[in-house]
Amino acid sequence: MRQSSVQREGAGEHVPHPRELGWDDSLYESDGTGAADTEGSGPTDRGDGPDAAPDTAPSSTAQAAGGAPADSAATGDAETEAATHGKDGRDRTAGGSAARRRSRRGPWRVLRWIAGVLVLLLLGTAGAGYLYYRHLNANIRSGDRSNGSTGVRKPDANGAGQTPLNILLIGSDSRATAENVKLGGSKDTAGNPPLGDVQMLVHVSADRKNASVVSIPRDTRVDIPECKDARTGKVWPKTNAIINESLARGGAGCTLSTWEKLTGVYIDHWMTIDFSGVVSMADAIGGVEVCVQNNVWDRPLPGVPGGSGLKLTAGTHQIQGKQALQWLRTRHAFESDLGRAKAQHMYMNAMIRELKSQNVFTDTMRLTGLAEAATKSLEVSEEIGTVKKLYDLAMQLKSVPTNRLTMTTMPSVEDPLDRNHLIPLEPDADKVWEMVREDVAFDSNGGPADAKKTAEPAEPLSKDPAAPPAETGVIVRNGTGSEQQSAVPRRAADIAARLNAKGYTLAQADSTPSPQERTSVTFPSADLEGDAQAVAKSLGIPLSSVKRSTDVSGVTLVVGADWREGASYPKASKPVAGGIPESADPLNGSEKDKCMPVYAPYRF
Repeated sequence: MRQSSVQREGAGEHVPHPRELGWDDSLYESDGTGAADTEGSGPTDRGDGPDAAPDTAPSSTAQAAGGAPADSAATGDAETEAATHGKDGRDRTAGGSAARRRSRRGPWRVLRWIAGVLVLLLLGTAGAGYLYYRHLNANIRSGDRSNGSTGVRKPDANGAGQTPLNILLIGSDSRATAENVKLGGSKDTAGNPPLGDVQMLVHVSADRKNASVVSIPRDTRVDIPECKDARTGKVWPKTNAIINESLARGGAGCTLSTWEKLTGVYIDHWMTIDFSGVVSMADAIGGVEVCVQNNVWDRPLPGVPGGSGLKLTAGTHQIQGKQALQWLRTRHAFESDLGRAKAQHMYMNAMIRELKSQNVFTDTMRLTGLAEAATKSLEVSEEIGTVKKLYDLAMQLKSVPTNRLTMTTMPSVEDPLDRNHLIPLEPDADKVWEMVREDVAFDSNGGPADAKKTAEPAEPLSKDPAAPPAETGVIVRNGTGSEQQSAVPRRAADIAARLNAKGYTLAQADSTPSPQERTSVTFPSADLEGDAQAVAKSLGIPLSSVKRSTDVSGVTLVVGADWREGASYPKASKPVAGGIPESADPLNGSEKDKCMPVYAPYRF
């Protein structure tokens, strides 16, 4: 993956505070005491600078001229008055004239001096702030957003010009550093490519009023597209494997492409974090509250090696640092990867509530501490690879209320080919992705407008005009088979005949097995997009199912498992807010009383 900045330094490195780089918080205090202190400390006030002369000169001059104390003029002494001023009343002494000039100049000299000092301080502070900003930017590592072609397009903006925001979070099991080996164990795998053991999609609605999180268990078997590693140039061929392998096949950009291929959801950004990064972030955030129903000790057992090392008594605990990492990695004691995802959701909900309660965005010390930890712990896709862009992203997430945040896991079932793996449970899994694609809230806590909102996607027509049906070639494949059911016989031939009847006389069936859950129409190049959209419209297939792909040589229709019968594509009911399937195990951000059950062998 291409690196745009320096690598993260070691865990023991001294992290400079902004004040060490010259930042002075007192300059930004609202009572203006900084300016007052500066004025009171100048040479004029101390009486030891050049402008102190006006205070002493009149007294000594008067004594020299008349031999009397300086206060004699104030008593009306005529001789002193005459000797000093004459008949016209003008001051005849050089000292008196100079003193008056200095006295008149004094205040302006002081003001100019104060202004100069303030300018220097402000410029110096701005310079220190810029240096600190550069320091944070230098911490950030970034890489390509996507390393594979999926044909998924960014959704169009709504009437207010807003689009949803989708961010893929990836927890890497990398043991590339001594610190990660110490935290994660398995030093024998230190040289292996990292795997993406934790993967979550964060979806923020276009209006920024609600957010949804969907996890996919690491052992879920999926189609991984062809990916190119930006660092080495190696091209990894497409394959069918468990999803955590995608990170090792071209980096986070390949994992993003795999998610897009599976879900049909356009993903804007990715972020990855490793073991030491989790510990650093957990320490920066402070204690996060979690709960277990029973005493838990996730340790090696006979025939079951490994374990996170998590050891807690029953009840509620504040965890941070290494203990937070143990909580997030525990799966045996929480029975499965599905249980681990649930525990991770509990932690994230508690973390978000904690951050909101701390008001970190108005606390300079807390904010700079989090900025240090975040910029050194995260690797991000290149389009958000600056402090400003990450800050802007955080501010968008900050606006979502906790009761409008829902954590879920993609509905899954045991893989019939390998009981240690999972596959998506249909149609529930596709319903989850449809709600994400169409920006429908997982919760029902919105106002009346949200309750009425259903999936009404904007489906832009291609600027490329469609050729006449009789001149459009179409390949039709049967993809109605799935892990749970066999393919419908002659399904491709039946749909090809339907297209022939609609004027697509060049449409023909292809016997290549192409099992997939959702029907799709794909095309290889921009000049065929209009043709592909016209084919889809003729059969009632939504335009969101039309995608560009380098895997086909012409317009290709794959009849999926969602269309096993009928001549026209079935009209599915539109999802509504709060309609998330129970099999997704939803957890709302406002639920504070949830407690993880512990698998019996790991109780103590």
